[in-house]
Amino acid sequence: MPLNPQTTAFIFPGQGSQAVGMGKELAETYPLARQLFDQADALLGFPLSQLMWNGPKEELDDTLHTQPALYLHSIAAWTVFTHLYPDFKPAALAGHSLGELSALTAAGALPFEAGLQLVRTRGELMKRAGKQNPGGMAAILGLDIPTLDQICAQASAAGETVQVANDNCPGQVVISGHKPALERAIELAKTAGAKRALPLAVSIAAHSPLMDAIQQEWNAAVDACPLRDPLIPIIGNVHASLLRTAGDLRADLKAQMQSRVRWTESVQTMLGMGIQAFVEAGSGDVLLGLIKRIAPSAARFPLGNPNDFNPL
Repeated sequence: MPLNPQTTAFIFPGQGSQAVGMGKELAETYPLARQLFDQADALLGFPLSQLMWNGPKEELDDTLHTQPALYLHSIAAWTVFTHLYPDFKPAALAGHSLGELSALTAAGALPFEAGLQLVRTRGELMKRAGKQNPGGMAAILGLDIPTLDQICAQASAAGETVQVANDNCPGQVVISGHKPALERAIELAKTAGAKRALPLAVSIAAHSPLMDAIQQEWNAAVDACPLRDPLIPIIGNVHASLLRTAGDLRADLKAQMQSRVRWTESVQTMLGMGIQAFVEAGSGDVLLGLIKRIAPSAARFPLGNPNDFNPL
């Protein structure tokens, strides 16, 4: 099916979508993509591209490397797409957590070089917050948001908080916080009838108050970035609403650090705008899987490898 720009949104993945080999075929096929990978290696001062293509997986999974790797692959895919289809301007953009920074660059609001450095800083700060204030995250399947909000409130105590971090799709939610509170929430979720309640293999409590230790530094990094008003409408994570100005973008990026990712609501907002097709630019198809649960009738297309560009 040929895509209609007026009913198409591009979406950009966050952590969890990385995989060894990501972007390699794209760089081998399109010199424009290869140029971006080379530029990123030079800007960062180490061969990120080689880590993305050859691993080791444990190093790629370090948030310090995962975040710039995902951003780079997404922007490489977007750049190739805009080169092949220069007249195609999607009706909306959105990114999941880290992916929001990719969306900003695609929208012309954040230059690639500045975006890569900001993403790298984000990874450094979040890793440091995880060391200073260790916490955890858990995936809860089969419970709705109001129930999980109640469970998190019940499991939290003085100095030990847990909250909904990612509202990914109906029946799939991630919670985040201090480990004792997280453990209590997991048990309460099981008692409430969760199909599964599993701790994730992370030491960082993303999108929770445990990120407060690095909030001021993150705010300063966002303020120092040369953000412009987006040329394509962006749906933000924090309020699942349109971000129209550079000021809107800054506020959302800052608040996102401790706020939940309202992905279900973001997709619903795009559906309300008339979006009928979603293209996931970058590594994997995690977000397309979520959209299948949120909007089963929407068309879904991955865009990360050379063969993905042909039917578009």
